[in-house]
Amino acid sequence: MTDATEILDKPLADALGERYLSYALSTIVSRSLPDVRDGLKPVHRRLLFAMSQLKLEPTTPPKKSARVVGDVIGKFHPHGDASVYDALVRLAQDFAARYPLVQGQGNFGNIDGDNAAAMRYTEARLTEVAKALLDGIDEDAVDLRATYDGDGEEPVVLPSAFPNLLANGSAGIAVGMATSIPPHNAGEICDALSLIIDRELLVPEDRRRPVTVDELVTLMPGPDFPTGGVLVESRDAVREAYRTGRGGFRLRAKWETEKLAQGTWQIVVTQIPYQVQKSRLVEKIAELLMERKLPLLEDVRDESAEDVRLVLVPKSRNVDPAVLMEQLFRNTDLEVRIPLNMNVLDADQVPRVMTLHEVLRAYLDHRNVVLVRRSRHRLAKIDHRLEVLGGYLIAYLNLDEVIRIIREEDEPKAELMRAFGLTDVQAEAILNMRLRSLRKLEEMEIRKEHDSLTAERSELLSLLDDDGKRWTAIAAEVAATKKRFGQATELGARRTAVGDAPTDVVVPVEAMIERESVTVFLSEKGWIRAVKGHLPPTETAEAKYKEGDAERFVLHAETTDKLLVFSSTGKFHTIGVDRLPRGRGFGEPVRLMVDLGDADIVTVLPYRPGKRLLVASSDGRGFQVDADEVVAQTRAGKQVLNVGDGTTALACVPVEGDTIAVIGNNRKLLVFALEELPVMVRGKGVALQKYKDASLSDICVFESAKGLSWKMGGAGDRTRVETDLSPWRGARGTQGKLPPNGFPRNNRF
Repeated sequence: MTDATEILDKPLADALGERYLSYALSTIVSRSLPDVRDGLKPVHRRLLFAMSQLKLEPTTPPKKSARVVGDVIGKFHPHGDASVYDALVRLAQDFAARYPLVQGQGNFGNIDGDNAAAMRYTEARLTEVAKALLDGIDEDAVDLRATYDGDGEEPVVLPSAFPNLLANGSAGIAVGMATSIPPHNAGEICDALSLIIDRELLVPEDRRRPVTVDELVTLMPGPDFPTGGVLVESRDAVREAYRTGRGGFRLRAKWETEKLAQGTWQIVVTQIPYQVQKSRLVEKIAELLMERKLPLLEDVRDESAEDVRLVLVPKSRNVDPAVLMEQLFRNTDLEVRIPLNMNVLDADQVPRVMTLHEVLRAYLDHRNVVLVRRSRHRLAKIDHRLEVLGGYLIAYLNLDEVIRIIREEDEPKAELMRAFGLTDVQAEAILNMRLRSLRKLEEMEIRKEHDSLTAERSELLSLLDDDGKRWTAIAAEVAATKKRFGQATELGARRTAVGDAPTDVVVPVEAMIERESVTVFLSEKGWIRAVKGHLPPTETAEAKYKEGDAERFVLHAETTDKLLVFSSTGKFHTIGVDRLPRGRGFGEPVRLMVDLGDADIVTVLPYRPGKRLLVASSDGRGFQVDADEVVAQTRAGKQVLNVGDGTTALACVPVEGDTIAVIGNNRKLLVFALEELPVMVRGKGVALQKYKDASLSDICVFESAKGLSWKMGGAGDRTRVETDLSPWRGARGTQGKLPPNGFPRNNRF
C-alpha cells in the first residue's frame, strides 16, 4: 500500500480513470446488478442471511426491524441504515414484491405511496419463500467469503431452491449499464424449467432437442405483477423480448363497467399497473379534469379500502366506455410500459444480457452445483458417522476389555487405539460414550443406523457419478417448488391477465375537447373571437369592435368544430374553434393563427365531414371539392383553387341543392344543373359563365324545386323567390341573360 505521504507523478486523467473504473466495477458487482443464480443484490442477500442468523424463521416470533438492520450494517453491509431499511421494507411489500421474502408486522407502507413506519416500530421475519432461498446454507451448498471487516463470513450466493430472479424480478442502475426484470409467475417458471430438464438434460445427447422461445412463451406468456393488471403486449413482441433479453411490456389497469339506475353507468378500476402510486394517479386524473383535457369524464373517486376501487364517472350515459378508457390510457398511468433488460451477473460475476433460456439454464446449473456440494457435504457427514458407529460396534464386541482399559490404564485413548486398531475419532467417541448407551437395545439401534447410513452413502455416490440421477432429483425439487408456490396456491395464482394487443381505438379529436356552443365573430380587419352560446341576431348586432372596424362574418359553431378560412389566393386554412380567444375583448388577428400573407379572407365556414364545397375564381372558373380534401394540417394552408395573374378566388359556398346560379358584374344571370360541374381535388376548374370585359360577381347552389331566392333592396328584410327559371337556364359556360326585375343592383344573391 502506498504511504500516505508519498506523492505519485501520474497524469490526472490516468489517476481519475483508475479510481472511477474501480468505483464502476464496485457498483456493478457489489451493488446494482443481481446474480442470475439467486436473483439477489448484495444488500438483499445480506438481509436474508442476517435474519437467518437471528433465527427469524416463518414459525418464530418476529423481531424489531431495527435489530435486523443493526446486524446487517454492523456485520455485513457497511452502508447507511436508511438504505438497508428501505430494502427490507420493499421485500415485505406485497404490492412491490410478487413473492415477498420478508413478513412484516406493522406499517410497511401502502400502494398510495405512503412510507413505512420507522424501523423502531416495525417487526420482521422470513417467509417460506425466503426459507427456500436459504435451504442448504448450512450444508456447504455455496461458497462463503470474509465480511468487510474480516470478523465473520457471508455467502457469495444463496442456494436458492426458488427461482427468485424471474419470480420477483429486479431493477437497478449501475455505471454504464442497468437492469430491469419484471416479476413472473413461479408456477410457470417451474413448468419452463421442467421442460428444459426433460428435453435437454435428461435425454442422451443425440436425442436432445433445444427448447425454443415459442415453447417457453407458451408456458410463460408474460410477466405476472403483484398488482395484477392486463398485459396487452403482442405475442410477437413478447417472444422477441425473451429471445434477446431486451424489450418491454405494455400493462393496463383492469376495469369493468357498473350499471346504475336509469340507464346510467360508471367505470370501476379494480387493478392498477405495477409501481404506480394510486394517490398520484388520482391526482393526475383530477389535474387533467381541471385543465379540461378529459372532456368525456365528469368525476373520479377513490373508494378503495383494502382492495383497489377507483370510480370514473362519465359526462353522460351516451359516452362510449372504450373511448373514455382509451383517452385515460393515453394520458395517464392507467397504462404503463414495463422495460425488460435482463442484464445480470453470471456465475463468474461477469455482467451480461441473457435471454430467457440462458437465465433458466443458469439457474438449473446453479441447482446442479448446489446438489453436488450438498451431497458431498452429506457424504462427509455420513463417513464421519459411520466411522464413529464402527468404533461403537467394536466397543460392544469387546465391552469388558474396553471397560478395563478405561478404568485401569493411564492413557486409555492410546491403549484403545493400540489394542483394537481404532482411529482417533473412534477412540474419542468411545471415551465420550454415556453409560446408558451400553444397554443391548442401543447396540441394535446402532447396527440399524449403520445399515441405513451405508445404504444412503451408496445412493449419494451413485448420485454424484450419474448426471441423469442428479437432473431427476433437480426435476423433483422443481416439482416440489411448484407444489408449494405454484398456480394452485393462493400466493402463486396468476394475478396479471394476458390479453390481446389492443386494436387502435380511434379517439376523435372532438372527444378531447369539451363540447360547447359558441358564436364566432370575424371583423373586417381580421380580428376573430368566440362568445359562449348561439347568440340571436339581435345580440350579435350589439357586438363591439375596435374603432374603425366592423362586423364581417358571424356564424354559429361548436368548440369541437374546425373553421375553414378561404383566402383570395385559393388556399384553405384550418383553425380549431377551441383555439379561438374567448371573453369580452376584441379577440386576436386571424393572421397570427394562420399564414395568410397578403391575401384577403373570402369566407369563413365550419368544416362538415362528408360535405362538398363549390369554389370559384373571379374569372368565372370553378369546381366542386370534397370538404375532407380542403382541411389543412399546417399554418401555411392547403392550395385548392389555382388562380392566375390578375385573378383571385372569389367564392366558396356549401353544396346544398341540385342547381347552380351564377351572375357576373355585367348583370347576366345563368342557371345550370349541378351535375355539369365536375368534382376535383385541386386545379383552376372549368368555365362557369362566359364573360367579355366582365367577371364573376356571385354564385349560389339551391334546390330547383324551391326556386332561386334573393334579398330585396330597400327597407325591411324582404326576400323574393323565383320558381320559373326557364328563361335563364342554359348550358354551363354560356353567357346567360339579364336577371328578373327587382334583382339587387350589387349583383349579389
